Amino acid sequence: MTSSPLDTALDAAVPAPDASLHLAQTSVAPPPGPADPGGQGEDFGKSSPLGFLILVLFFIAVAFLIRSMTKHLKRLPESFDDKPAGEDAGAVDDADGAPSPTPDTKP
Repeated sequence: MTSSPLDTALDAAVPAPDASLHLAQTSVAPPPGPADPGGQGEDFGKSSPLGFLILVLFFIAVAFLIRSMTKHLKRLPESFDDKPAGEDAGAVDDADGAPSPTPDTKP
């Protein structure tokens, strides 16, 4: 079997894999040393007094909102169902102060 010019051109264009390529692909980076603390610099975990003040103000605002919501919920009726017809027989609906007609009386 003779090799064609195309086979020799492909062999020349594609380099043969060698050990350095294999080592470069499988090597693992070393773990960070003491020079790289992983983003935990000198000020890591510290907060300023301004941040504490803002946090306290948020807690106070939430306490007032809860208090206001509780007051509003206590003012709600037990049920939003319509009242029976007999309970509002004496209700005044007209602008002149006359009682509204009920189904038992004729206007």
